[in-house]
Amino acid sequence: MPDLIKLDIVDLALAVALIAIALGLSAWEKLGLELNLALATGRTILQLIVLGYVLDFIFAVDNVWAVLAILTIMLTITAIVARNRISQKVPQVLPLVWGAIFVSTALTLLYTNFLIIQPDRWYEPRYLIPLACILIGNGMNAAAVAGERLVSAINQSPAEIETHLSLGATPQQAISPYRKDAIRAALLPTLNQMMLIGMVTIPAFTSGQLLAGVKPLEAVSYEILIMFMVVVANLLTTILVTKGLCRQFFNNAMQLVR
Repeated sequence: MPDLIKLDIVDLALAVALIAIALGLSAWEKLGLELNLALATGRTILQLIVLGYVLDFIFAVDNVWAVLAILTIMLTITAIVARNRISQKVPQVLPLVWGAIFVSTALTLLYTNFLIIQPDRWYEPRYLIPLACILIGNGMNAAAVAGERLVSAINQSPAEIETHLSLGATPQQAISPYRKDAIRAALLPTLNQMMLIGMVTIPAFTSGQLLAGVKPLEAVSYEILIMFMVVVANLLTTILVTKGLCRQFFNNAMQLVR
């Protein structure tokens, strides 16, 4: 297959012109999105340029500690974002979300690296960084949805939960329905994507590989692997996050804390 067509500074300038069109359309329709579009464009350009230089350095250095350092930074940032998406400020939610995403990502990557891909080095940046970032990003969304759904449900149903507790139910039993609903809600986008993937659109990862010149069947095989990795990691993340959040709402006497 032909090599990837490289984009020069003129091509990128023409790409920015697309945003100018979007700004013009927003102004024409009086949507008031001009400032948001401009800020989002600036952040996108800056963040991706920085990311490009950082990854270029890490790939050149090819050191395990550099790889782990960038993944730790990304994990911390995603955990903070997920924590901020949970409306109620629950104590210790940041380390809880961080640990849940870390465990689910690490276990899934260990399985994939040692049993499926089997690179020459387990920390091969070419494989570890992209796959880890995909899992971390999806884990952030799953943790945020599950956490917010569970916290809202508990806050809206204190009387029902306390009734179950008064009848002899344990805290885990009293909030089990809300926890299951939260996990289902967090997994629903992934399940919907799995049901329609390849039928409506070409997934972003596959599109990127096709642009890079990878053969379609090879690109699709990696997309299958990634989707299965994401569903397992997301499910494990939501299980850990909801279990940890449940403990924050009860004291040692198994009473509901509001």
